[in-house]
Amino acid sequence: MRSATVWTALLLAATVPALTPPARADPPLPAPAAPTAPPGGPVPPLARTWPVGARPPVLRGWQPPQTAYGPGHRGVDLAAPAGSPVRAVAPGRVLFAGRVAGRGVVSVALTDTDLRTTYEPVRPSVERGARVAAGEVVGVSEPSGSHCAPTTCVHWGLLRGEAYLDPLSLLPPWLLGRAPSRLLPLTP
Repeated sequence: MRSATVWTALLLAATVPALTPPARADPPLPAPAAPTAPPGGPVPPLARTWPVGARPPVLRGWQPPQTAYGPGHRGVDLAAPAGSPVRAVAPGRVLFAGRVAGRGVVSVALTDTDLRTTYEPVRPSVERGARVAAGEVVGVSEPSGSHCAPTTCVHWGLLRGEAYLDPLSLLPPWLLGRAPSRLLPLTP
């Protein structure tokens, strides 16, 4: 009986490794792509205000998609209580103010550029074709339609043609809370 147990153990010890597939490491992840310049050149820092609040928390940042229809986040989500005023970040002309897929949307073509900003979910207070100044209220944030549930937010987008860009690139350093570099004198 004892020898049968030993032979069974030896047989299992010899066959289990043969039946188990060899361990394989996952292939290494590709190196992240080097940052590229936005299509059409750099984005000028021409914003004069944040769309909501003085410096709202960014709940979700810009994540460019790898392909036109790939996953990503084509803008930034800014914390904003329902009913918060939403402002144009720079002067421009309202291209669209209305509802898309049940959400209020405002789109503004920025003056003397090929850029346009979008804000949603927003109850518009402007009409298509209206000229707006930097800081002018274009609507108020809506309590529903936000993809930031359970909190509310305003999704701020930036486009050049059909290419999505990082809207935070419109903000100059002083609005981002980063002061410009200053040269200090050298001391001997």
